[in-house]
Amino acid sequence: MISGKTHPLLVSLLLSLLPWASTSASEPAPAASASALVAALGQPAPAHTAFAEARFLQVLDRPLVVSGELSWLGGDRLQRRVEHPQQETATIADGEVTQQRDGRSPRHFSLKRAPQLQVLLDSFVALLSGDAARLQQAFEIRQSGDAGGAWTLTLVPRDARVAKTVASIRIDGYAKASRCMHLQEADGDLAVDLLGPLAARMPAAPTREALEALCQGAP
Repeated sequence: MISGKTHPLLVSLLLSLLPWASTSASEPAPAASASALVAALGQPAPAHTAFAEARFLQVLDRPLVVSGELSWLGGDRLQRRVEHPQQETATIADGEVTQQRDGRSPRHFSLKRAPQLQVLLDSFVALLSGDAARLQQAFEIRQSGDAGGAWTLTLVPRDARVAKTVASIRIDGYAKASRCMHLQEADGDLAVDLLGPLAARMPAAPTREALEALCQGAP
């Protein structure tokens, strides 16, 4: 059985490659407005971006912090390479996830064993390629701001299988530049990714408040 904690890995792979107010204050975006913003964020493959991720787990007193590079290689082929604090690579290709650490044998599993992950993969490939209609089939999209300045997209899963582990995904951006991704899990855990140049500003001891200030601050 695939653990629900695999979801942050996959979502980080997908969302952190996007050419990218409080969530509760946002209203569902008009279809035309949301479609225009999603279309503007589409980008050609291959695409690469630096990331730094802080995961706040309820069972730990301090967040787990990792950093490295994410790559979208086209289609459903994605890679997440962690460089600090230890080297680890995760790749999605041809319906299979492969995880590899130095000195260990690679681990593989098929997305067919976790259909909710396939839903996420299909949806976010649509997001990366700017296909708003396909994305809206899987998520309710809430938008604040616009593509000309600061904006926020909040994605709420429509699929009940996905919603059991992923409560919402919030993406903060400015114009066409990535800034932050917040993955709120249904069990209360939270993963915050700082993207692109902002990744270098990950605090040594991050707090939710400090990361929120970075994400909402001026670029």
